[in-house]
Amino acid sequence: MRVYTILPQRHWREVAPAAEAAEAAGFDALMTVELGHDPLVPLALAGLATRTVELTPSVAVAFPRSPTVLAQQAWDIHANSGGRFVLGLGSQVKGHNERRFGIAWTAPAPRMRDYVLALRAVWKAWETRGRLNFDSPHYKLTLMTPDFSPEPTGLPMVPVTVAAVGEAMLRVAGQVGDGVRLHPLCSRAYLEQVCMPQMMEGMRRSGRSRLNFDVHGGGFVCTGPDERTVAAEMEKARRRIGFYGSTRTYLPILALHGLEDLSAKLHRMSVEGQWDRMGAEVSDDTVRIFAACGTYDGLAEAVEDRFGGVADSIDLHFPAGVAPGLAKELVSDIRRIPHTFAGFNTNW
Repeated sequence: MRVYTILPQRHWREVAPAAEAAEAAGFDALMTVELGHDPLVPLALAGLATRTVELTPSVAVAFPRSPTVLAQQAWDIHANSGGRFVLGLGSQVKGHNERRFGIAWTAPAPRMRDYVLALRAVWKAWETRGRLNFDSPHYKLTLMTPDFSPEPTGLPMVPVTVAAVGEAMLRVAGQVGDGVRLHPLCSRAYLEQVCMPQMMEGMRRSGRSRLNFDVHGGGFVCTGPDERTVAAEMEKARRRIGFYGSTRTYLPILALHGLEDLSAKLHRMSVEGQWDRMGAEVSDDTVRIFAACGTYDGLAEAVEDRFGGVADSIDLHFPAGVAPGLAKELVSDIRRIPHTFAGFNTNW
């Protein structure tokens, strides 16, 4: 199983040392998240400090960015890292698009499909020096002059993975994506019963192979050297589950486990601004639905029980203070877990 870990984003001088340490520990990928800080600059800095590890935002919000603007940012990180960049994209929910980013909302699944295809049209025009002529319901791109085109790289095209929760977006991920980024609020049952059939249907429609499709997540990993640390990590997951569960988008996931009442209560609390109280509504049993929990000596077994046979890659973030040698050993143990993904197929 492939293992990702997160980069620091607030202080850029911390990026290179963290990236070097993660690569030495054997992590497969370095990731960023788009929360309070830019997700792309730290990956560029990490690319200069490392040689082999994959670089990916998980995820960058797509729709507020022009496809051409994001295509250029991805192109430059990919070129300067020697082809190690993977573009993770997410749609975000309606409220954030309209009220935080100030853009009009349309049905996200068909728009994401057009967005991914638009990116590839731009990249192909740059690599082949061909004409840009992309026309879809959401994006029309027909102008690309030599002065505004970067030099061809000779590298494979940037892989694109799509964040997906609902059935329509899961099908889009399978149809046009090189992988999926499943939400942390995703149980094994939801992955097996809902996610996988929809993604496989998308792959069937486009003739894509599961071997070249990376299923990442979804869920949490709560670990540490002792039960006390694991409990502290579970508290962090509990708060996040409460926060995510308050959004009605995730009701189908909770409903699969008979947690409709919890969803409704969390939503009411969000409307009332009771953000700091949501976690208390989430039981330990509910945390374990969404997380692999265990001390270091049982970590690989917990991860295999929770993700094995369905996911190809997971996030793993150690609590502060783990020794480099121990981190390398733990990552190596998880990387021995079998997975289906055999590599991206992004040849031109």
